[in-house]
Amino acid sequence: MHIDILTIFPEIALAPLGESIIRRAQEAGVVSIDAHNIRDWATDKHKRTDDTLCGGGQGMLMIPGPIFNAIAELRRPDSKVILMTPQGKVFKQAIARELVEESHLIILCGHYEGVDHRVIEELVDLELSIGDYILTNGAIAAAVVTDAIVRLLPGALGDARSSEEESFSDPNLLEAPSYTKPADFRGLKVPDVLLSGHHARIAAWKKEQALARTRVNRPDLLE
Repeated sequence: MHIDILTIFPEIALAPLGESIIRRAQEAGVVSIDAHNIRDWATDKHKRTDDTLCGGGQGMLMIPGPIFNAIAELRRPDSKVILMTPQGKVFKQAIARELVEESHLIILCGHYEGVDHRVIEELVDLELSIGDYILTNGAIAAAVVTDAIVRLLPGALGDARSSEEESFSDPNLLEAPSYTKPADFRGLKVPDVLLSGHHARIAAWKKEQALARTRVNRPDLLE
């Protein structure tokens, strides 16, 4: 898979993607990730990417020209263009699983008051939001989406089971509590069932605990 991130802050987008699992996935050739500065496709001498809103209103809006130019250069027949925007569909693990099947993603990052709507009408295949809150720019959200997708790629994780056993692998349940050694830490003990070696009981305990944790932290998943 190849991922191109279009933003006016490429350093912000790349910073969290250069460490840990995502760095190793790139080094192993599982994925390649590039971040591009949209200003590189601006055609005026000031390299402007924004202007005031038609019809009035506060703030600035990203102009269509540089974005059209950038996507025209980067887009391939197999590309899928994603816009990070608060108005988008909420990003969930199920969407990450769908996107991992793509071979080329172009992730466009909004800024200011967003992008000229003609960009959405003509170029964007999918609008995504990582939650119901506002960030300074879309580069942060693009990094989140990229991380979630890349870790699902075959070969990205050391243990193939890891991505299957994490929270949201079951969309209706959170992950069960986890423990490690020592079995007794300052009087706080690992549940006996996890030390029993009885796999059926352990599986039943994990399911029960996952349900209880979901009821407390994310009851909306059970509705």
